[in-house]
Order: sequence, then structure tokens, then C-alpha cells
Amino acid sequence: MPQPRSANTIVFVTDNQAQSAVGCYGAEAIRTPAIDSIARRGVRFDNAYCASPLCCPSRAALATGRFPHQTGFFDNVIVYDGSVPSWMHRVRAAGRKVVSVGKLHFRAGDDDNGFSEERIPMHILNRRGGTAMLLRAAGGERPATGQWELYTEQSGVGATPYQQYDRDITRSAIEWLRQEAKAPSSQPWILFVSYASPHPPFLVPPYVDDDIRLDDVPLPVAFRLGERTEHPAAAHLRAIMGTRPMEDAETLRRVAKAYYGLISHIDRQVGEVLGEIEGLDLGDLRLVFTSDHGEMLGTHGLFGKSNVYEGAIKVPLIMSGPGLPEGTVRTPPVSHVDLFPTLLDAVGVAIEDADADLPGQSLFGPVDEDRPLFTEYHATGTTGGAYTVRVGDFKLIYHVDYPPELFDLANDPYETINLAETNEHAAVREDLTARLRAICDPEAVDRAAKQAQVAKVEEFGGRAALISEGALVYTPPPGKPAEVREIT
Repeated sequence: MPQPRSANTIVFVTDNQAQSAVGCYGAEAIRTPAIDSIARRGVRFDNAYCASPLCCPSRAALATGRFPHQTGFFDNVIVYDGSVPSWMHRVRAAGRKVVSVGKLHFRAGDDDNGFSEERIPMHILNRRGGTAMLLRAAGGERPATGQWELYTEQSGVGATPYQQYDRDITRSAIEWLRQEAKAPSSQPWILFVSYASPHPPFLVPPYVDDDIRLDDVPLPVAFRLGERTEHPAAAHLRAIMGTRPMEDAETLRRVAKAYYGLISHIDRQVGEVLGEIEGLDLGDLRLVFTSDHGEMLGTHGLFGKSNVYEGAIKVPLIMSGPGLPEGTVRTPPVSHVDLFPTLLDAVGVAIEDADADLPGQSLFGPVDEDRPLFTEYHATGTTGGAYTVRVGDFKLIYHVDYPPELFDLANDPYETINLAETNEHAAVREDLTARLRAICDPEAVDRAAKQAQVAKVEEFGGRAALISEGALVYTPPPGKPAEVREIT
């Protein structure tokens, strides 16, 4: 395949944004004109997935082009630390600038993460993160305090430090672009612009709240008792997250309205950067937009992520610029691990021999439609590893500790009918299980993840020490205090 023309590239990343919450993907309750403009001028990938549905393991996979079982970055404590080569390392080594602005959620800024410069970076708290989640592997995870309230009581009109941080990220990105336009680099560069929203709490300023009409906000699918899945993995996740039965439709609409409001806020930030670009001479330019993972937003009676249903793992992925046909939609499944070779292609950096075994494929060319789509999860809210393998329309969810789930996404996109135990689909289940085992040994990976987590518990002083430390509700932006709740 011929190499695409090298071009400067801006990568936008949001946090916690489901694919279904973008206008160009069919969202009706919200307008996202800035994000949609990238799709209008380029390629929209309709079946794009994160590698793991939690901030840090997802971002580690996005950086390294490898899945958690390949790197050992399993959760929000054992996180990316620069020890595995990233696409940023490769771009920088080739003499190109590669600059980040905003949320990275790696271990620390004094690690060599690969960037030429990290501007106002956000990493895990005190190089430790939310250590309470390690308890899943060390005597049992305690039910979370404050997560239910984070959604149901802190969604509406208001403000959090995240939105001011988003605005600071926009200003810093624009400042860098203006400097680059005045003294252009001789080689193509990558600017990685990563926002903190729409992560909970979902509090939005009034002028953004006015963008969304409550009556336009759809209710989540299968949120009620008797409709939602009662698979034991989902039941355990609800118990750990303190998730109560969802019976109040108006509360769910209010939560979703605020979530969409934060996406409107993010679209404005992206729009400011795109508007600035119009007046600058930056040469050939490519744009990439994605999010680290999705958000269940009440579907199946679940908030957040931490599971491998579609709402948590399916993400927006849009690209525009040289070598990308305008107004195109691609349907084969693609993954965040594809971005390593894609971004190297974007700026004309060849894949090194050490990267020849990367699982991803450059998105500038056709991807193998028969390759299985793979996602894995080994963190909070689980007793054992969870894995997804999708080929065509069929998706297997393999749980180490629980029975499998199998869905026909063409006829059941919200995963309401588990086909795993039907004789009619036994051959499909067996084929997808074999494909999973060709990627990794799920039981061995589960053991490795738990061993790493237990070792980290001991490093931090043992189980009792972590319980006394409390539970981090969410990572604060730079310079802001953390909210920590007592573990009971």
C-alpha cells in the first residue's frame, strides 16, 4: 500500500464520550457541529472500539498500540509509565515534534512518555491513582461510596474544575498553534489535545444547559427492573458501584441532559481550535477525533463504564485530511490500537522492526474485515477478567468467573438477548471462544492481572492501608484538591 502524504496532525481526545453521543453518529438530542465538520470532510468509523473501558488502560493502549494483556497496564493504578514504546516515542525519535495538551492519565510527567512537551498535563493522583480498585484482587473490593450520588445528585446546572481545565486546554493548544504558524517546523508534527469532559460529575454552565431540551433527551434502553440484564457480572458491577434500581425516568433524563450539555461544551472547545486553524498557515493538516471509552448512561441499569457492553466500549473515531476521502463511512470494526501505525503514517514515520508484531493496522488503508475485534477489562467492579471478541455481527463476552454472553448486534444492538446457551448458536460461541484463545489465554491473563494488583497492594502497605486511604471519586485536574470518600 502506498504511504499517505505526510501532514501535520491534530488529535482530539475526549473522556467518557459514547459514540452514540455525537451528532454525526445519529444523536438527536444534541448538536455537535464542530465534531461533525471533521466527519463531513473525512472518514467516520462506525464500529470503533476502545481496548479497555477505563481511562488509564484505554489511554495506555492508545499510546502503545498494544492491549493490556500485552503491556501489563491493567487499571487506573498500574498505568502507563513510559516503559513500553509509544507512538509518541517513535515520532519524536524521527525528529518530529509531538506535543500534548491536557489530560493524559499516565503515571507522571517526569516519566518519559514520549512527548516532546507536555503542556498542563493531568496524570493520576500522586503517582498512585485510586488505589481502592486494587482490592478486587486482594480480598474483595468494597462497594463504592459516592458513585451513585455522583450521577444522580451532581448532574445539572453548575460547574466543576474540569470545564475550566478544558478551557485552559483550548487556550494552550491555540497558543501552541499560533507559535508554530509563526516559526513552522521543517518536519510534520502531532499535537495531542486531550480534554477532561464529559467525565462526571455532569455539571454544566447555564448557557450550555440551554443547548439541550429535556423533552428531546431519550431514556436509556432496558434500564428498568425486568428489562435490564441480570447477568451476574452486571449484578456485581451494580453492587460495587452502589447502583440502585433505576425507577425515576425524570432523574435519568436530567442526568442525560447534563451529559449531553458537557458534550456541547466540548464541541465548543473543539470548535474554537478549528476556528483558529482557519486563520493560520499550518500547511497540510489532518484531524483525528476520538474518546477514551464510552458511557452507559443508564442502559441496563448501569452508569459509567467498567464493562464490555457496547455503550462502554464503542467510541467515536473520525479522521480528515490528505489521503482520507471526504464524507466517507467505514463499517469494519477498528480499534484504538490501530492509531499507533496510523499516526506514524500520518507524519511519515516508518514502523520499526520492534513494532512489527503490533496488533493494529493503519487506517489509511483497508483493514482486514475478518480480524476479530477484541477488548478486555481487569479492573474495578469485576471479580475476574472480561473479554470481548466480535466477528461480523456476532459478539462474544467471555467472563473468567461467570457464564458467557453472546449477542447478534445486527438484530439486537443493545444486547438484550443472550444467545450463549442456545443450541442454534453453539457453533458461533465455540468459534468466537477459539478466536479469543488465539489472542490470549483469558484465565492466564486474569491471574497475571490479579498478581500485579496484589503486588501493588503490598507495595502500598497492604489491604488495611488502602481501606484507610479511602476511595478517590475522580481524578482532579492540575492544582485542584481530590475528593476522597471513606471506605466502609
